[in-house]
Amino acid sequence: MITHDRYFLDSVTNRIIEIDKGLIYSYETNYSGYLELKTQRLQMEQASERKRQSILRVELEWMQRGARARSTKQKAHIQRYEELRDRQAPVQDSQVELSSASTRLGRTTVELEHICKSYGEKKLIDDFSYIFLKGDRVGFIGPNGCGKSTLMKIIAGIIPQDSGNVIVGQTVKIGYYAQEIASEKTGDGTEIDLSYMDPKQRVIDYVKDTAEYIQTADGMISASTMLERFLFPPDKQYSPIGKLSGGEKKRLNLLRVLATCPNLLVLDEPSNCLDIATLTILEDYLDRFEGIVVTISHDRYFLDRTMKRIFAFEGDGKLKQYEGGYTDYTIRKMAEQEQAEAEQVKKNSNVLKNDANSSEKGQRTRGPQKLKFTYQEQRDYETIENDIAQLEEKIELLESQMTEAATDFVKLNQLMAEKEEAESKLEEKMDRWMYLEELAARIAEQ
Repeated sequence: MITHDRYFLDSVTNRIIEIDKGLIYSYETNYSGYLELKTQRLQMEQASERKRQSILRVELEWMQRGARARSTKQKAHIQRYEELRDRQAPVQDSQVELSSASTRLGRTTVELEHICKSYGEKKLIDDFSYIFLKGDRVGFIGPNGCGKSTLMKIIAGIIPQDSGNVIVGQTVKIGYYAQEIASEKTGDGTEIDLSYMDPKQRVIDYVKDTAEYIQTADGMISASTMLERFLFPPDKQYSPIGKLSGGEKKRLNLLRVLATCPNLLVLDEPSNCLDIATLTILEDYLDRFEGIVVTISHDRYFLDRTMKRIFAFEGDGKLKQYEGGYTDYTIRKMAEQEQAEAEQVKKNSNVLKNDANSSEKGQRTRGPQKLKFTYQEQRDYETIENDIAQLEEKIELLESQMTEAATDFVKLNQLMAEKEEAESKLEEKMDRWMYLEELAARIAEQ
């Protein structure tokens, strides 16, 4: 599989193949182990290069004293010097340099008041309110199509809400990083939100349309210099946008966003089409960014690394707030689920007690009445242990198939969905089994 999801790589893979400067490196480990082994490899290369430079200095001094090529030993010595001199040093990776100056943010930032948005009968956002604070790092998560991008476009002022108010402070400057790059305009000739790129336009002209000179932490720099920092060499700057790869277009779009010197960044799926190295640099940049960051992402590592608050789409347009990153959100969700299950068990126990009390009262008025299984409960009690065993076997089989299909991403997703469904059914059966066992014990005590 090919993926930039670092948590997924850590959980599923046992071997990493890296393509670096035309060479292939294999690591028999997961992603965390790969990082350690790669660091060791680079350190060994640097140590070898330092040793080569040290020997080369000594050899150069010998050559400058006047080497005589009369003997075989001296000829071999000269050859060793030439080999050391001509050997290429390890090539350092070029990295994107993210740098821009954010403008001052006033007291009023962005306030959302009772926002509602629907498309037809489908309600995406229902009565959502939030006030963004200075320094906020807010992530929005949820299944595809639930309304995350719609909410981002409402915040950025690209599409209107059906009802409610969006209050934007006078000093707020929004930088919107779109999920998809549009290559055409709408029928009336207007641009499709802020992600439109004319395939025929030159790369440098696309940036100059935003700013000829860009304010950064190091001062004012030209659009051409900024492009070089984003790994667009001069020859590529004068190429049409249509010749760029998908990743290069996303990187160019990110440059345009930062060139506006925003103090509120709206990032819609920033981890799509950005390689891991660029993502790491973006994460470091967001650490230094003094404004507000609002993002949508399915990248769990990115959310853990950069976000301090999570809003989850819970269905029917409702959003729920969780403090912390993605891992904190999952821990809280598990705790809520366990609490709900405990309340259900308690509720079932109360039902049994009420049934027992009713039975005792009935004995005084209508004679002795014993507690017993209903017809369906009796059938379930006789078969439920076999059902549980079959589900456990199915889950074990799916886990084995997932290991075999580790390189088939599509099949792996299907197997994971089947495993989640089987685990959900197993939880239901276990709850039912606990209820029936408790009921059976009370019947036996009569």
